Amino acid sequence: MVESIFDLPVEKQIFYAVLGFSWTVYLWEAYLSYRQRRIYSSTTHVPQELGKIMDSETFEKSRLYQLDKSNFSFWSGLYSETEGTLILLLGGIPFLWGVAGSVTTRIGFGSEYEITQSLVFLTLATLFSAFTGLPWSVYNTFVIEERHGFNQQTLGFFLKDAVKKFIVTQCILLPVTSLLLYIIKIGGDYFFIYAWLFTLAVSLVLVTIYADYIAPLFDKFTPLPEGELKTDIEAMAKSISFPLTKVYVVEGSKRSSHSNAYFYGFFKNKRIVLFDTLLEDYSPLNKSGEPQPEQPETGDTSSESKAKPKNKKQGCNNPEILAVLGHELGHWKLGHTVKNIVISQMNSFLCFSLFAVLIGRKELFVAFGFNDSQPTLIGLMIIFQFIFSPYNELLSFCLTVLSRRFEFQADAFARGMGKASELYSALIKLNKDNLGFPVADWLFSMWHYSHPPLLERLRALGSIKQD
Repeated sequence: MVESIFDLPVEKQIFYAVLGFSWTVYLWEAYLSYRQRRIYSSTTHVPQELGKIMDSETFEKSRLYQLDKSNFSFWSGLYSETEGTLILLLGGIPFLWGVAGSVTTRIGFGSEYEITQSLVFLTLATLFSAFTGLPWSVYNTFVIEERHGFNQQTLGFFLKDAVKKFIVTQCILLPVTSLLLYIIKIGGDYFFIYAWLFTLAVSLVLVTIYADYIAPLFDKFTPLPEGELKTDIEAMAKSISFPLTKVYVVEGSKRSSHSNAYFYGFFKNKRIVLFDTLLEDYSPLNKSGEPQPEQPETGDTSSESKAKPKNKKQGCNNPEILAVLGHELGHWKLGHTVKNIVISQMNSFLCFSLFAVLIGRKELFVAFGFNDSQPTLIGLMIIFQFIFSPYNELLSFCLTVLSRRFEFQADAFARGMGKASELYSALIKLNKDNLGFPVADWLFSMWHYSHPPLLERLRALGSIKQD
């Protein structure tokens, strides 16, 4: 059997190697998820070491939430892998390229207009991906997230958002792709250097404009009002020479009750963004939990008249917010952001260099059904997505390991600022708010967790008594 495989033409060997590796990765991921699902299924009581930081009700909610997510991930992953396999086996890529060629011909462009055909192909491919992925996204949002109290969207808002995302993506993707293809075609022997420099410039521009011009198309950003929190944030930033210019609150609660915070910007123009769901004093989810005037009993038991909870249960208080930001600013102060950019660009340059070596190999195109042509966009897709897949998997694992190391370092930085106790309590609150399950299979955690498990982070912060 082994000999017969190696007796096949080289293009067939390439094709089956790509397909085999893809399924190997899928089965490995499925095995890891199975190990983690066993943890979700069997760990039904709060472990003794977690007894002081997590009540049994929250533990059970997080267990069921993560179990639902894991089961959904299994089926969506199986569908995705099967769909990808059928596309390859049935020649879906050359078929779609042919459809794109027919479209460009109808609008008056011949086969010599390869870049135009490439853009039509890209549009059709992203449309196909959007439509096949939509049912899974709808189920995840309106069944999984809804069942566990996270979804805040209506179906109309969700669909409008999806259309808007598609349009914005195309407005960025198509011009960037056309310019990249043009650079590759006219760049001569050193096109890979020019292509890399172009993608570097594009990534820097997108990072710069994203929060100011792209993100506001989807979410409302408002400056954090003057007050104690803003004053304390500015003082903390100044204490470590972080060049903070603005602090925003983003209205994340209209989509989900999950919480987050981040900073962005280059050089002397840094901004901090806080999700309203992260802020105990600003979260709309808490305002609905404020005490309500007593209403006369009417016997009505409809959902609209159910008593609202009277206690706040979302977000962190101001000292905890400062501790979370201390962690985030630690990433900046310790150079993690710059290191990630450098690693990313070194990887990008390496990939473009290897692409320059491989793009002339006709057997790569023949392996995926392109017997008579070698379109540059198809070459990019074949080499970056399929041929580099083993390297990409290895790199992804290494970056996950590095990310965990960075997270411990950022926690230690916040502790060095005197915020260990506040970060300790903030991590517990955020874990509860987001229904994170604090027990993980070691192998699943090692492969997937870019952030260390909760218990490991708490242990690293030290044994701090909680109220």
